[in-house]
Amino acid sequence: MPIPKALEPTGVILVDKPAGPSSFAALAAVRSRTGAKTGHAGTLDPFATGLLLLLSGRATRLASCFVGLPKRYLTDVDLSRRTTTGDPEGEAIEAHEPPEPEALERSLAALRGEIELPIPTASAVKIGGERAYRLHRKGVEVEMPLRRSQVDALDVIAYRDGIATLDLRVSSGTYIRSIADALGGHCVTLRRTEVGPFAVNEAATVDDAGSSWVAGAAGVLSLELALERIGLTVEEARDARDQKSERDRSAQQKQQATGATGAPAAGSGR
Repeated sequence: MPIPKALEPTGVILVDKPAGPSSFAALAAVRSRTGAKTGHAGTLDPFATGLLLLLSGRATRLASCFVGLPKRYLTDVDLSRRTTTGDPEGEAIEAHEPPEPEALERSLAALRGEIELPIPTASAVKIGGERAYRLHRKGVEVEMPLRRSQVDALDVIAYRDGIATLDLRVSSGTYIRSIADALGGHCVTLRRTEVGPFAVNEAATVDDAGSSWVAGAAGVLSLELALERIGLTVEEARDARDQKSERDRSAQQKQQATGATGAPAAGSGR
């Protein structure tokens, strides 16, 4: 069945994804209702819940304006063991006594601000042209690249029986599973509560999202209103998109030219 490519209805849909289905399954469910071209501004792991920003119709052309927004998460981290994936789906490794509260706070302090941590093995990052999670499923061990990110807030909400409930505000692209692993544990639960100025308490369920486009429908924002929240008009968003596209083209051309001389192309060491 061909994927719908209609450019109407246009807008941004806030969806509260449950644990279990993938982000792409949630997107497909919404797209089947609207009949419009649909994209996303950042996915969640299947075990995770919370806010997905889906872009419908003409809004997909301005995805770059929404992709880099900061995120907020709540997570329960089991500090008594690591897992191979950093989440409940992995095999348990390195069981140990959880840290005392004072030791935990020292570890948290080292993870605030600008950090650099390995990307989880069970991720969509490509290693040698293949997705890391596929290599992991095959049992292939690889050295994962580091990801630099910004942790603006990392606070303990509760700590009991080795389980720390953490509230995090982080830059786009931050892997919460990597932070849990750096603390000596793994994420038991993970919920995205905010993406930029958008909050999960505004979102519709996957079953309801996109079923209605009348004013005030749950989870549906006009493109103009969504852009206004991030401080842009439609014209400014288009200009920002075009400028980014030009920068990307220039960087690609420079990379190709550098590679043609026999020197290592930018990023080739990953």
